[in-house]
Amino acid sequence: MEGLINKQTDTSVIRYRDKCDKYDYLIAIGTGAIAGIVDIMFVGSPTDSKLGKWTDAQVDNCVKAFAKTSGWSPRAGKENSTSSAIGFLEKKFSVNYDQRHSGDVGRAFSMSAKNHHMKSLAHSPDVIGLFFSILSQFTGISAFLANGKLITISSETMELQGGNFIAKIFSGVVNWFGHLMSDIAGSSGASGRGSGIVMPFYELFGLCHFGKFNASSNPQKPVLNDLATIATKAFESGYDARFALTMAIPVLISDLLTRLVWAIRHHFQYHKPIQECLPTKKHDDLRVMLIVSNGVLCLFDGVDAAIRSGGNWVLFFTRLNLIAWIRLIILVLKEVMIRCGIETPLDALKRTYEAVTAYMQELEKIDIEAFRKETERYNAIASALNQAKSETELNAVLYKTFEQLNIPLPWKGDFDTFMSNKKNRLVFE
Repeated sequence: MEGLINKQTDTSVIRYRDKCDKYDYLIAIGTGAIAGIVDIMFVGSPTDSKLGKWTDAQVDNCVKAFAKTSGWSPRAGKENSTSSAIGFLEKKFSVNYDQRHSGDVGRAFSMSAKNHHMKSLAHSPDVIGLFFSILSQFTGISAFLANGKLITISSETMELQGGNFIAKIFSGVVNWFGHLMSDIAGSSGASGRGSGIVMPFYELFGLCHFGKFNASSNPQKPVLNDLATIATKAFESGYDARFALTMAIPVLISDLLTRLVWAIRHHFQYHKPIQECLPTKKHDDLRVMLIVSNGVLCLFDGVDAAIRSGGNWVLFFTRLNLIAWIRLIILVLKEVMIRCGIETPLDALKRTYEAVTAYMQELEKIDIEAFRKETERYNAIASALNQAKSETELNAVLYKTFEQLNIPLPWKGDFDTFMSNKKNRLVFE
C-alpha cells in the first residue's frame, strides 16, 4: 500500500513538471471543440452570421461615441443614427486619398465603392496604412494595390494643421484614425451593412496575383480567379474588420477556457498556490494545450468551410476563420522559437529592462557618503606610503595603517625575534 502511495505521488510530481498528460490533451481537444462548434453555429460567414449582427452593433456604437467626442451634435431624432455620425466624421476627417471608383483614378485600374477600402493602402488599420496615409497627406500621392502592383495616383495636397513638422505628423495621424472611424462601419450613404475597412494586413492579399481558384458554385461553369481577386470578392461580401471581431470570439473562447481549466486543475489537483497557477507562457504544458485547442478549432472551421462552400473558393474564404488560423501560426512559431532558444525583440527588451532595473536597485543601496570617506581614507594611506623616504618610515606607515584598519598583525611580539624562530609562521586573518 505504501509503495502504491509513493508511486502515485511520484506520478503526480512528474505530471506537474510542465509536461502534458492525456488529460491535458483531452481538455485542449474539448475546449477547441467547443470553440469550433461556436464558430460553425454562430460565426459562419458575413452573410449568415448570428454573432456578426451583435459585433456590427457594437462597432456602430463605438462610431457614434467617437463622433460625439469629436463634436457631433445630431438634430432631434438622429441621436442614434449611425449614418449621421459617419457623415459627420467623413467631413471632419476628410482626406485626399479617398478615391472611390475607377473614374476617380483616371481608369488606371478597376475599382469600385465596394473594394476601394481594400485597394487604397492608406485605408488599412495597420502600420502600412498609417505610413501611406501620412505620405499621401504630405505629398498628394494616393497609393493603391491593384493587379498585383503598387500604383500611385496624384491627388490634391492636404494642408496639415500644426506649426512645425512634428505637429503636422501628429495632425496626420489623428486625421488617419478619424477617417478610419468614419469608414469602419460603412459609408453614410451605403444601403444595408455597407463596405467597411479591411482587417489589419489583409490588404497584402492584393499582392497575391497568382493561382487559379474557382469562384463559381456551378462545377459545369467554373470561373477561375487569382488569390488577390478571391480575397477582394470576399471583402466585398462583408469579410472586413467588423467580421474579424466576430471571428475573434471563438478564438477567445478557446484560449480562455483552456487557461481557466489548466489553472483550476493545477490549483486543486496539484495543490499549487494561486501565484504558481497563473496561466502564463512560461508553462510548457499550457503552451502545448493552447496549440492543440486552437488547432482543433481550425480543424472544425476548415472542414465546415470546405463542406459548405461547395467548391466555390470565395464562399470558402468567407467561411474561413482567418483570425483562428493566424493565431495558430503565431502560437506554433512562438513555441518553435522558445524551444530553439530564440528571443523575440520584445523579450530581449524586457530582459534588458529587468537587468537595468535590478542594477539601479543595487546602486540605490550604496551609501555614497560612506564610500567617499572610505576612498579618502585609502588615498591618504597611499599618499603616506609614497612619501616614505626610508625603510624605517615605511615600516612606521605600515604599522599605523594596520592599526587604523583594525587589521591584526600576522606575528606576535617583536618581528625580528618572531622570525628568528623557524617554528613560527605568519598568520593572516
